[in-house]
Amino acid sequence: MLLTLPIREILPVTPRAHVVRLDLQGHPFPFEAGQALLVSTRGYAPRRPYSIASAPADVSRDGWIELLIGVDRDGRPGPHLTLEPDGWVDVEGPVGRFTFPAAPSVERFLFIAGGTGIAPLRAMLRHALGRGHSHLSVLYTARTPQDFAFEQELRRLAAAGTIELQLTVTRETQAGVEAWSGARGRIGVGLLAPLVRDPATLCFICGPRALVDEIPGLLGQLGVSRSEIRIEEW
Repeated sequence: MLLTLPIREILPVTPRAHVVRLDLQGHPFPFEAGQALLVSTRGYAPRRPYSIASAPADVSRDGWIELLIGVDRDGRPGPHLTLEPDGWVDVEGPVGRFTFPAAPSVERFLFIAGGTGIAPLRAMLRHALGRGHSHLSVLYTARTPQDFAFEQELRRLAAAGTIELQLTVTRETQAGVEAWSGARGRIGVGLLAPLVRDPATLCFICGPRALVDEIPGLLGQLGVSRSEIRIEEW
């Protein structure tokens, strides 16, 4: 499906990423949680992929699609895309097979994200909650405490006992050193083990190349079979 849609809203959520809402203008847009769009400014080619951060039920209810778009220090995502209120973008999709299954064979789920890789996992998490799934855990790593997108939403779910949440930072600005009391460092077995109480856990991984390369081996050490690991490979 190819559509040209207006930008409804741009919400800075971290110093390095914005949530961008695209108004569907009443167009139906069926997709599966975890899928992506190919996006560019109207008339520009080529388009680049961005995972949809909304669950399908969110989009049906609200009439817009949320994307989490990484930006540079000037708030720009790159030459392919200009972010301006009331701007228009070309979108193609949905695309991708990194999706939450319609009928999971297990009852436990672990979402492992790095940076803006939280976008499709947030869509899956919201979808899973809407479907009544429990035993949901999130392990999210970012460079600094300021780089966690959707942090307050995740913390609210954790505080309500709806999900289990672990955040860890790999770098810290001087201003954030004293304020951050959570975990520090790269993801290792020590962070994963408390979230993998049963090897029959379906694990979803999305983030930088180093993350998606390393985590499956760590999960394997905890007894999770490769068949229960899903990886986003854009």
